[in-house]
Amino acid sequence: MSWTTERERGSAHLLRLTCWLTLTCGWRIGRLLLYPITLYYYVTASGPRAASRDYLRRVLGRPARASDVLRHIFTFASVTLDRAFLLSGRTERFAISVEGLDALTALLSRGTGCILLGSHLGSFDVLRDFGRTSPVRVSAVMYRRPGSPMSRLMETLDPDLWRDVITIGSPDAMLRVQENLARGEIVSFLADRDPDARPDRIATVDFLGGRADFPTGPFILAAVLGAPVVLFYGIRLGPRRYVVRFEHFAATITLGRATRRDDLAALVSRYSASLAAQCRAAPFNWFNFFPFWKDPSA
Repeated sequence: MSWTTERERGSAHLLRLTCWLTLTCGWRIGRLLLYPITLYYYVTASGPRAASRDYLRRVLGRPARASDVLRHIFTFASVTLDRAFLLSGRTERFAISVEGLDALTALLSRGTGCILLGSHLGSFDVLRDFGRTSPVRVSAVMYRRPGSPMSRLMETLDPDLWRDVITIGSPDAMLRVQENLARGEIVSFLADRDPDARPDRIATVDFLGGRADFPTGPFILAAVLGAPVVLFYGIRLGPRRYVVRFEHFAATITLGRATRRDDLAALVSRYSASLAAQCRAAPFNWFNFFPFWKDPSA
């Protein structure tokens, strides 16, 4: 089953109430609410619980305990809590450091624009926070779940949120990507999954000891547009503490006509190896709560 068909858990009323309590009463009150929410999710969400256990077994190198799965869910809930503050611009008590910025600025100095490849590791919203002070515009190419409570809540917190979002599947998506890059701007993708990827736009590679599917679309686009690629990670280090990491990937991407499939597999393997290293360094930060591997152990 595709993750896009999974029902988004939690009602709109509960999301709004939790968000209101958090923003009104403070971050500490919101953090206290995460404990019963985490326990409820652990007890009722058997599929995500099993997916978490499978992932943690792979990344920790041992069988995952119940406490590990609870910590994984709690970390995800904590990032979601912080999202309310990041989107509403209330970041004065957040500590967000940046590493590897030279890898990004060196490419932007050429004026050709840049593609950022992120993942569901940590918080994507810290990139938006970075984008507020970026010397060039940062646009995100992402999937938008129609009518979801979370999407509506995000729009309430940040009415301008979708102004810099290019929706996957929209008719003008790729044209907007091309125009933004031509203006020397940054375009970001989450490259560890793509709901609309065709079978010929998927590469199956090794990832944390198993075979997993990754989309090749961002790499094809970078090759077609001649755009340099930088990897991005926004990792939660602790309560209201994040590090933004930029990692050089490629100044240019070239795909041979006869070796296209192998070239793409090699690129995706490099990306998945980098992601795996970050997962091992921050194992509770990767949030794909659905069967990800072709050989699930759960």
